[in-house]
Amino acid sequence: MRRVYLIVISLILSQGITLGRVIIREEERAAFMDTAKVTGKELAVVTMINGSEFRISFFPEDAPNTVKNFIMLARAGFYDSLTFHRVIKDPPFVVQGGDPEGDGTGGPGYTIDAEFNDRPHKEGTIAMARSNDPNSAGSQFYICLAPQPRLDGKYTVFGEVIEGMDVVKDIEQGDIMKSIRIVTPSLEGEKQ
Repeated sequence: MRRVYLIVISLILSQGITLGRVIIREEERAAFMDTAKVTGKELAVVTMINGSEFRISFFPEDAPNTVKNFIMLARAGFYDSLTFHRVIKDPPFVVQGGDPEGDGTGGPGYTIDAEFNDRPHKEGTIAMARSNDPNSAGSQFYICLAPQPRLDGKYTVFGEVIEGMDVVKDIEQGDIMKSIRIVTPSLEGEKQ
C-alpha cells in the first residue's frame, strides 16, 4: 500500500501539482502563450464557494497576452479555492484575488508585461494587480466596485463583469473562489 501511495504522489508531482496548487512550468507557459488562439468569445465563469456565480468577458484586442495568461491559469485550476484577500468597500473601490499566498504577495512564479490600454476603470472592470514595477503582474486581478478614473492607463484592463455584479458586490475579505471555468457560448450551449 505504501508503494502505491508513493507512486501516486510521484505522478502528481511530475504533472506539476504540489500541495494542491498547480505549477505552470516556464516551457509550458511559453508554449501556451505562443500557440493559444483567443477568439474574443471566451467567457470566465467564476463560481464562489457558496454557489453564486459571476461572468467575465475579455478584451483580447487590448490585452492579448494578459487574457491568454488568465485563461491558461484558469484552465490549469490555478485559481480554484483561492480567496479574495483584499476587499475595499467603504468607499467602494475593489475586490482583489488570485494570490496563492492569500495576502497579496504571491503569484504563479513568473510575471507578465503590462499591456496598458485606453479602457476605463468603471464598475465591473477587471484588471491585473501589480507592484510598483509595471511588468510585475502574474495572477492577481481586481474588480472595480465603482469607477476609478485615477487608475486609468496605469494598470492592464483585460475584461469586465457582464453578469453577476451583485455577487461581486457581496464578496467579503476571505471569500473563496471555488473555481473559474473558461467557456465559449454557442448555439448549443456553453462549451468548456
